[in-house]
Amino acid sequence: MELPSKVHVTEVGPRDGLQNEKQPVPADLKVELCERLLAAGVRQLEATSFVSPKWVPQMADAAEVMARMPRRAGTTISVLVPNMKGFEAALASRPDEVVIFGAASETFSMRSINCSVAESIERFRPVAQAAKAHGLRLRAAVSTAFGCPYQGEVPVAAVVDVAARLRDLGCDEIGIADTIGVATPNRVPAVFEAVAREVPLERLSGHFHDTYGQAIANVMASLQSGVFRFDSSIAGLGGCPYAPGATGNVATEDVVYLLHGLGIETGLDLGRLVETGQWISAQLGRPSVSRAGNALAARRRIETTPETN
Repeated sequence: MELPSKVHVTEVGPRDGLQNEKQPVPADLKVELCERLLAAGVRQLEATSFVSPKWVPQMADAAEVMARMPRRAGTTISVLVPNMKGFEAALASRPDEVVIFGAASETFSMRSINCSVAESIERFRPVAQAAKAHGLRLRAAVSTAFGCPYQGEVPVAAVVDVAARLRDLGCDEIGIADTIGVATPNRVPAVFEAVAREVPLERLSGHFHDTYGQAIANVMASLQSGVFRFDSSIAGLGGCPYAPGATGNVATEDVVYLLHGLGIETGLDLGRLVETGQWISAQLGRPSVSRAGNALAARRRIETTPETN
């Protein structure tokens, strides 16, 4: 299949990327990260999540972050909500989009939210109805779509089933997520092709983690399958609290470097993304894991360092 001419990138670093940080990240830093990302051209930004501080203490300042979030014409600010309580709290913050989720793995669903896959989808029915009633865009994610840390391989039929259930809730976009980063380029097209028989391809997106170093290859395989929506995280921030050993999402800088190299339009400023990735990594006290980001930053340092005789 011919590659798409334009790709939509959803930046999930402020939410999915920071939620697993052990040390508290100040709201000031989160807001500045969002400001920098928007200045780099990000048009769809997953800013925070309205979840119980008991379970995800890093997101306890969700209301403050959203209250201070810069709003720009043409941008979509998203928040993740796990239930109606979260939705009601989020609504006051004026999000443009709410995000819900369901696992393709029964074992993962039980271990992470203590209910079956079918029960988890039903819990989101009132959230979906409320989102539509308030004119909000509704996005969903199918987690563990390529593998589960507890049960291993996940049948493609299970992924299709969850995607179809989320479609029936009225989701505008459904992300097929490699939560633990085990997908490979031969597996990716098979899953997307199967799901696309139930959900139009233009409503699907790819969400890849880089645990085994396959994320960029999987993005490429997705592009070749006709997918043109992807999630990514600045500097490769992130992980999964219920998936031991899983690393962060594919780095935004790496995805954009690939896409621009293929001549695909993103609307994103790679230079500013690199600066932002290096900045947030320094603020968190560790190096960025973005290979393209680190290489471009090193080249820039060399180019701007005065020569000495």
